[in-house]
Amino acid sequence: MKVRFFAVLLLLAAGSNHLLAQANDSLTQIYSKFDFVPGEKIIFFDDFSNDNIGDFPVQWNTTGSGEIVTYGKYPGRWFKITNSRGIVALAEPLKLPDNYTIEFDIIPQKEGSNIHYRFVLFSTEKPKDLMFGLARPGGTGIWFDFGYNSSYFTYYKDGTPNLNGRVTEPKQNADTKYHISIWVQKERIRLYQDEVKLFDVAKGLSTAVKYNMIRFDGGMPLIANVRIATGLPDMRNKLLTEGKLVSYGIYFDVNSDKVKPQSAGTLKEIAGILTDNPSLKIRITGFTDSDGDDASNLDLSKRRAAAVKTALVGAYGIEAARIETDGKGEKEPIAPNDNSVNKALNRRVEFVKL
Repeated sequence: MKVRFFAVLLLLAAGSNHLLAQANDSLTQIYSKFDFVPGEKIIFFDDFSNDNIGDFPVQWNTTGSGEIVTYGKYPGRWFKITNSRGIVALAEPLKLPDNYTIEFDIIPQKEGSNIHYRFVLFSTEKPKDLMFGLARPGGTGIWFDFGYNSSYFTYYKDGTPNLNGRVTEPKQNADTKYHISIWVQKERIRLYQDEVKLFDVAKGLSTAVKYNMIRFDGGMPLIANVRIATGLPDMRNKLLTEGKLVSYGIYFDVNSDKVKPQSAGTLKEIAGILTDNPSLKIRITGFTDSDGDDASNLDLSKRRAAAVKTALVGAYGIEAARIETDGKGEKEPIAPNDNSVNKALNRRVEFVKL
């Protein structure tokens, strides 16, 4: 009986190890797909938390209509475009450097039997005038067109397209949330849908103009968490030399401690630093903004820090003993919790050299 009992234990242990190995392999496959790292200095941010439900958001302009809503299974506030023929653009132009990142969450909606919308990045001297009706706004720009069976891009100059491309996978479905990430490095522009790179256009942007406007048109999606930032973080120098790295590249859903696959670019950088420096030990600390009650925020920040450790250990093989975790909740803010930009600065994960 004892022999049989121990044999069962060995089989259970083997099965558990097999399941753990499968889970780790799955994590590695997910996190290996995504190399996007967001800029750390925010140029523009809007999660629509400062706008009232039912109102049109103050940082935007339109030729059609739209309103702030809540939406079923996806928490937070969403900007719903309610006129498929309308154009939605920023109310004021941006000042963009050569290198920057653009991110937003989007939920496509059906119009008839299909979905369709466009995102446009362009250069204009008259952003408010050029919003209205133009298929190719500004003198120079690039648009990304999303439909139910393919995604498409066109670069144009002086109204004439001269570069384009199309992909058929992955598709987008109605009533499903996607995270779009765009990485601009002078002429080069890359676009990711969730953790998958859709486009990598080496000469997609003109160096002769300054791009300063974004807009959505051609459909009725819901949009949230629009973030434009510059200054890719020098993670290695900050962690090894300065001893502290403040990261905005670890993604979670609202009130969730599940690390999203879009965090892979940042996680890979940190894992690489730890792998190259085997004696390095770190503490991971989570922080929240002041929304919600103190106790819940503290618990959430601790769970998020622990989840980051789990990802580094499980997906990248970092030794667990090298990583401590903690959470501070809404304590120790680095900006006042008085607007959406400052709240975004306070929602962070810090890595400290021990």
